[in-house]
Amino acid sequence: MKVLVVGGTGYLGKRIVKASLLEGHQTYVVQRPEIGLDIEKLQLLLSFKRQGAVLVPASFSDFQSLVDAVKRVDVVISAMSGVHFRSHNLLLQLKLVEAIQVAGNIKRFLPSEYGIDPAKMKDALEPGRETFDQKIMVRKAIEEANIPFTYVSANCFAGYFAGSLSEMHTLVPPTHQVTLYGDGNVKAVYVDEDDIATYVVKAATDPRTMNKTVYIRPPHNILSQREMVEKWEALSGKVLEKKSISAQDFLARMKDLDLGQRAGLGHFYHIFFDGCMTNFEVREDEEASKLYPEVNYTRMDDYLKIYL
Repeated sequence: MKVLVVGGTGYLGKRIVKASLLEGHQTYVVQRPEIGLDIEKLQLLLSFKRQGAVLVPASFSDFQSLVDAVKRVDVVISAMSGVHFRSHNLLLQLKLVEAIQVAGNIKRFLPSEYGIDPAKMKDALEPGRETFDQKIMVRKAIEEANIPFTYVSANCFAGYFAGSLSEMHTLVPPTHQVTLYGDGNVKAVYVDEDDIATYVVKAATDPRTMNKTVYIRPPHNILSQREMVEKWEALSGKVLEKKSISAQDFLARMKDLDLGQRAGLGHFYHIFFDGCMTNFEVREDEEASKLYPEVNYTRMDDYLKIYL
């Protein structure tokens, strides 16, 4: 297949490019002139080129360039950023949807989702709800344009949620004390980002996933925060002091935070108090590790070892 990755220099996008190349797809990566003098992005793009990817100049400010890029491929995978503390560009995808509709040749489009399923988040807290609402707007545009799609819900990125033991203000395991959300027993789903990229690329070209949502919910990685802490304690040989915070006290923190932090806090609330990733059933034909058993996904026991 010919696969175009939009947002290929981003956190997940660069992994999707690598996974597409490893799967043997002819891989195209959008090179936006807006990167200007960002030498790191340019060098990353050139590294993709050395690995066999084709760089395609295109810009969201030049609609015809988007159409021309799309016409060269069979599948489009978007990895536009949708988190407030980095950049929040989800609605730019509406131009991409329009370009795909005009081009008329795309066999599958995967919009940038990859976190919590927005269809399950109609009652999400503001301001974090904006992310889910915008993803639904993009879905609506895709479906109204009759573009074949696959949506991917990848749940908790391990880089942000596993190494930190789900603490909000760190990316590495706490050394002495950990704050548990409530009793710490609400189940979440933790997934290595390289595994997410592998599943995304496999789903993008799989006829079984046409016009469906695929959930990345590997069974060994459905864990509570308390279980993650226990795994770290067993690996490190350290016992952390555990403090608990109630839902009410957790939400009370919101008033003193900036927009991005409030959005993130709301997402944490839904994950670790509501259990929004695991409070519904997923059929085997919707779950990535069942669809692609050949993928030896990373267990969190192994993932945490890098922090020792």
